[in-house]
Amino acid sequence: MRLIGKTAVITGSGRRGGLGEAIALRLAKDGANIVISDIGAPRDAATGAEHIGSTDEMESIASELRKTGVEASTCVCDVRSLDDVRKLASHAVDTHGSLDIWVNNAGIGYIMKPLLDVTEDDWRAVIDVNLSGSFFGVKAAAEVMVPQGKGGRIVNIASQAAKSGFPHAQAYTSSKHGLVGLVRSAATELGGHDITVNNVCPNHVTTALGAWQNKYFAEVTGAASVEDYLKAMAARIPMGRPGLPEDTANAVAWLCSDEARYITAESMNVSGGEEPH
Repeated sequence: MRLIGKTAVITGSGRRGGLGEAIALRLAKDGANIVISDIGAPRDAATGAEHIGSTDEMESIASELRKTGVEASTCVCDVRSLDDVRKLASHAVDTHGSLDIWVNNAGIGYIMKPLLDVTEDDWRAVIDVNLSGSFFGVKAAAEVMVPQGKGGRIVNIASQAAKSGFPHAQAYTSSKHGLVGLVRSAATELGGHDITVNNVCPNHVTTALGAWQNKYFAEVTGAASVEDYLKAMAARIPMGRPGLPEDTANAVAWLCSDEARYITAESMNVSGGEEPH
């Protein structure tokens, strides 16, 4: 229970089987109060119902967390809006008394196209959520954590794509590379306030989004089946398998603990050895 008495906000955590849910469950296991946040309902072409956490799913996850004995609440937030993100930070303080941990998990990983087919709207949709949304999260969290005067932990869920390039993922790769620069810069300003800022960089994880990516890239690469595509993926990973949600969640939990209080500005690979950079 090393996080008991602390409050954690996790964006993009309203989908069953997603990384956000796994992170919420892991931080709750360590005693943290949890704010589940997602966009709640489709807003436009980039936020279709099949790719977002609904208000019902958000409440379902929060209800499960409450059964573990921690406080859990929900707050709808579109991370593309700084006003929305600031309201999310205020919700954490108003509901749970403080804001100690902020996890930027919301992301778009389902706009994948060949370079020549990418539109301006495609590019902006991914950058707005993955990079601008994370910056807004860092800013809103710091605006609360600095005057609180008791430090804090900010963690972005980046990707192996923060270190290496991938086809059909120009905006995604660019947005995740941008997170490396974001934590390096923010950490220099926030370190004096005992606030750490880090990235976790997982390789492929078969969440609901990951299943969509499996199907898409199996077709793009000409694999005989999704199963064959996954076998080929596992063969190139030294530990012999893709990532699991709990692998990423465990890394986040460690970065949020006192054991990692001197770790900041880092982009930590959680890839089974696939990503060495």
